Amino acid sequence: MQIINEFLNSVVDIFQTSGFASNDWRNYIMIAIACVLFYLAIKKEFEPLLLLPIAFGMLMVNLYPAIMAAPTDTANGGLFYYLYQGVKLGIYPPLIFLGIGAMTDFGPLIANPKSFLLGAAAQVGIFITFIGAIFIGNLNIPNLAFTAQQAGSIAIIGGADGPTAIYVTSKLAPELLGPIAVAAYSYMALVPIIQPPIMKALTTKKERMIVMEQLRPVSKLEKLLFPIIVTIIISLLLPDAAPLVGMLMLGNLMRESGVVGRIANTAQNELMNIITIFLGVTVGATATGTVFLSPQTIGIIILGLLAFCFGTAGGVLFGKLMCFITHGKVNPLIGSAGVSAVPMAARVSQKVGQEENPSNFLLMHAMGPNVAGVIGSAVAAGVLISILG
Repeated sequence: MQIINEFLNSVVDIFQTSGFASNDWRNYIMIAIACVLFYLAIKKEFEPLLLLPIAFGMLMVNLYPAIMAAPTDTANGGLFYYLYQGVKLGIYPPLIFLGIGAMTDFGPLIANPKSFLLGAAAQVGIFITFIGAIFIGNLNIPNLAFTAQQAGSIAIIGGADGPTAIYVTSKLAPELLGPIAVAAYSYMALVPIIQPPIMKALTTKKERMIVMEQLRPVSKLEKLLFPIIVTIIISLLLPDAAPLVGMLMLGNLMRESGVVGRIANTAQNELMNIITIFLGVTVGATATGTVFLSPQTIGIIILGLLAFCFGTAGGVLFGKLMCFITHGKVNPLIGSAGVSAVPMAARVSQKVGQEENPSNFLLMHAMGPNVAGVIGSAVAAGVLISILG
C-alpha cells in the first residue's frame, strides 16, 4: 500500500510541476499564435528565415517559461536568457547590418540618387506615429501612457527594420524590447500581405503599368567610394547612427572591394545565419502570454502597424509626385520599397507591377529606394536617440 501511495504522490508531483498545471489561458493563446506563424512561414513562405525561429521561440517560452529565466544565486539561467543578451545589449543589430551590407548591391541607389528621396519619404510613418503615441500618452489612458522615449521606440517600427527597432529600443525603452521586437519582425515578415492593398489603393492602373528606363552602369570606383563617404558623413552628422550605418557600409565595402572574399562570404552567410537564429528565437521568447496579452502590448502592435502603413503610403505618395514631375518616367510602386525590409519590399513592388504589366521589371529600380530605406531608418534611429536619449 505504501508503494502505491508513493507512486500516486509521484504522479501528482509530476502533474503539479508540468506545464498543464502552471500555464494559464494566455500561454495557450500564444501557443496558438505561434502555430499560425508556423503556417505563414512554412506554407506561405512569408520570410521564413525570421518567422520560423520567432514562432519557435514563442512556442518554447509559453511551454517552458524557465528557458528565459534569469540566473539566481542557486541556479543558472535558461538557455534563451543568455542568447537574449545579444539583443538586450544591442550587439545583434549591428552584426545583422554587417551581413545586409555584405549581401546587398548598392548599385541601383548609386545609379539613381533620387531614390534617397523615396527612402526618406517612407520614414514619414516613424514621425507620424511618434506624434500619435505622444498624443495618446497625454490622454492618460490606463496602460497606454507612453513616455517620449517609449513613443520613439514604438515609432521606429514604421521603418520595417527589426535590427533598427531593437537597437533604438535597447537605448530608449528597454522595458518594451520584447513586444517591439516581435511587432517589428512580424511586420517585416508580413510585408507581402500589408503593402499591396495600400499600393493599389494609392495608385492608378496606368501608374502601375509604367515601365522605367534601364539604370546606368555603376563603376567599381563609385561602389568603393560610396560606403566610405556615407560612413564619414553620417558619423559626423549623427554619431548615434554610426554603429548601424558603419557596419552596413563595412559589409558593403567588403563585398565591393574584392580583396576580402572569405570574410565577406562569412558575413553574409555563416555569421548572418547564426545571428538570425539567435535573434529570432530570443525575440520570440519574449512573447509570453502574461506580457504579450496586455493592453500596452496590444497598443504597441496597433501603433506599429499604423507606423508601417503610413511609411508605405508616404513612399508611394512621394513616388506619385516624382511620377508627375518626371512626366510619367517613375513608377510610384517603387516608393513602397522605401521601407527598409530588404529585399522583400523591392520584390513586392516588382510583383504588384507585374500583375498589371507582365513585361514590367521594377526590381532593380525598387532596390534603390529599398537600400535608401535601410540607411534612412538608421538615420531616423540616430535622430530619435540623439533627441530622446
